Amino acid sequence: MSYTLTLITAEEASDAERRAAEQRYRRALDAALGDASLVAPTYGVYLRIVAVHGESPDVTALTDAEREVVEQWQAAESAAMTAALGPHRYLDDARFEIGL
Repeated sequence: MSYTLTLITAEEASDAERRAAEQRYRRALDAALGDASLVAPTYGVYLRIVAVHGESPDVTALTDAEREVVEQWQAAESAAMTAALGPHRYLDDARFEIGL
């Protein structure tokens, strides 16, 4: 299953800068999860967990499998943000929208 990725930001960025950031994010996300084919299913499960337990789920309320998915996704997403935007990724409102 493939996925789409779009950089959403309030900052002005050229198309080339936007594409480069999206490519860095995608490479890091794919690597952190083990393969590009694992991104969509992992993200889908993560979204279902968040729908049931909220944005910041209480880890004690999750099953071991749910906790593993949440931790794995959050670590992968953090690594991808750092790869795409650098260590100062929290300075603007940039985010990446993933489509399944």
